[in-house]
Amino acid sequence: MKTLCGIDLGTQSCKIILYDYEKKLIVAKAQVPVDLIAENDGSREQKAEWYDAALKAAFNKIDGALKKTVVALGVSGHQHSFVPLDAAGKALYNVKLWCDTSTQNECDELTKAAGGEAALIAQTGLPMRPGYTAPKVQWLKKHKPEAFAKLAHILLPHDYINYLLTGEYTAEYGDASGTALFDVRERKWSEKVCAYIDPKVAGCLPRLVKPGESAGAVSAAASHLYGIPAGIPVAAGGGDNMMGAIGTGTVKDGTLAMSLGTSGTLFGFSNAPVIDPAGNLAAFCSSTGGWLPLLCTMNCTVATEELRELFNLDVKAFDAEAAKAPIGADGLVVLPFFNGERTPNLPYGRASINGITAANFKKENIARASLEAAIFGMRIGLEGFHQLGFKAREIRLTGGGAKSPLWQSIAANVMNLPVRLPAGDEAAAMGGAIQGLWCLQKSEGQNADIEALTAEHVGLEGGLTVNPDPASAAAYDKAYSEYSRYLGALSPLYK
Repeated sequence: MKTLCGIDLGTQSCKIILYDYEKKLIVAKAQVPVDLIAENDGSREQKAEWYDAALKAAFNKIDGALKKTVVALGVSGHQHSFVPLDAAGKALYNVKLWCDTSTQNECDELTKAAGGEAALIAQTGLPMRPGYTAPKVQWLKKHKPEAFAKLAHILLPHDYINYLLTGEYTAEYGDASGTALFDVRERKWSEKVCAYIDPKVAGCLPRLVKPGESAGAVSAAASHLYGIPAGIPVAAGGGDNMMGAIGTGTVKDGTLAMSLGTSGTLFGFSNAPVIDPAGNLAAFCSSTGGWLPLLCTMNCTVATEELRELFNLDVKAFDAEAAKAPIGADGLVVLPFFNGERTPNLPYGRASINGITAANFKKENIARASLEAAIFGMRIGLEGFHQLGFKAREIRLTGGGAKSPLWQSIAANVMNLPVRLPAGDEAAAMGGAIQGLWCLQKSEGQNADIEALTAEHVGLEGGLTVNPDPASAAAYDKAYSEYSRYLGALSPLYK
């Protein structure tokens, strides 16, 4: 047996799969939780040593004999989060996460230094947002000067896992494009933006690895620690959305993927850069050679999780409660900004329940409105895709929320597009595994093609397709208008 290892370092857990690519079967899975530090100022942080421990614990859960069958690895990690290392590869401070909104002042400072948001978009393709990496580096310089003075390596979470596996400091175009330190058109680090922070920053960035190439080989130390063979290739890897794109087959024009996790994302593959002058769609690169325009919201499953806890309901009971309510929740609207928000850009945003009357203030309406709000946020991105000329044919749904039949139906009708669910439920880890195979074949001199590999290994035939219902889609047009009305009225409070 020969297997591929896909690693997915998410915000909440580290997952590992072993995939027998000859039999097209996942033969092992492991998952270990990762803690989170949350503060009222919007700070969301983790510790790099938690990633070390989670990766080792996850590998320890897999049978030793199976681990010896691994021939290549690919790593997915949550985007934007800043792992600051010294010259010896040791963490200098906590990892500030993608959902950290405490850096709005730093965003303002860097935007001003660049000459405004339009100038930034012209330079790199991206505005400066609190979720991105660049303002986090500026924050470290301002608030932790002793740590910044020792800063030698600026890594993202998947880069850090690659470092643990190989001892090499690398990055690739997809994840790098979410740092706001990267020119997405030219696919290279932006020395100009780095200099807005400090002259040393450009020298702290890792070397760039092209899609399909190796970030290095598993070191002897990593082999001993994790029980996997030394010398096997570790693919370039990528951000969770980039790996999710591979794991859902979103590697050619016209296909969109929607991920319903802690964050919500809507993204599609493009053969050319897609630059949104409004800044709602992030102009990211893909991890397969093209581009991956993407909308991200910070509060997808967050609202449902908070309300489930408040109502003391599990996921199935919460969905059953929501199913009792009509489309539009009888006029009740949730703005789900528990963590501030990235799109729309409301870093100081707060959650609220709106349109309450004595008649509609019911548990089922609140539950349904929270589910609907997550997809309404995604529709903002779909409208952006349409405005920029991207013609979507279908949406491939992934993430924890994708398992909910009610959410599947809401997604199909709010977006008014067919929704397809791949047969597997580990899109990011599977994307890492497939990218590992691509890297392995290229290293062996084969004429490897990522589009053909996803067609072969992403299981769509066993999945589910949910088609929109015209009457329901029309009803959701009205409900979305009501959501937009409250969003427009309350947004000025959070800027």
